Amino acid sequence: MKITYWSDYACPYCYIGETYLKQAIAELGIGDQAEVEMKAFELDPDASKEYTGATVERFAKKYGLPIQGAQARIDAISQMGRDAGLDFRYAETRYTNTFDAHRLTKLAQKKDQALADRLSERLYKAYFSEGLELADYDVLLRIAREEGMDENEVRSLLATDEFAMDVRLDEREAARYNVHGVPYFLLDGQLAIPGA
Repeated sequence: MKITYWSDYACPYCYIGETYLKQAIAELGIGDQAEVEMKAFELDPDASKEYTGATVERFAKKYGLPIQGAQARIDAISQMGRDAGLDFRYAETRYTNTFDAHRLTKLAQKKDQALADRLSERLYKAYFSEGLELADYDVLLRIAREEGMDENEVRSLLATDEFAMDVRLDEREAARYNVHGVPYFLLDGQLAIPGA
């Protein structure tokens, strides 16, 4: 079974959805039968490369909520993450652009799917548990190094536009499937399951 899913590292439902997917595969005992591939999807391609303010304020502005309402929704989403077994601290996230994190993932996918899976998990954890900025090259370099990636190769990636087209192709493919929100799971190219 081929499971393709589109995801963004700044999306809380993506982290939760990916976690539930892994749990389901393990519970069903189909790990040797399931081929899982993450595809890039930027929820906000225009997001700043610099941290611009607290999550609750960004959330309130985006959804037209008072601060208290935004905080309540953030707390509810964080509880969903904790219910999935994650150390989930959505209110502490430092929102920035995720394009380079997706490019880094493409490099890892080119090398080894197990490496890409570990890197993806680590990037989610960095954002949702550790409050790190995923547009920060030092953060991306450190995480890549921790996962055993070659430092010079990662530096070269970050200094160029390598794998930029791969990310854009994932996003174009999502558009062909009319994907407007993530996570979006596609089983064997036929059965679509949107949402966490």
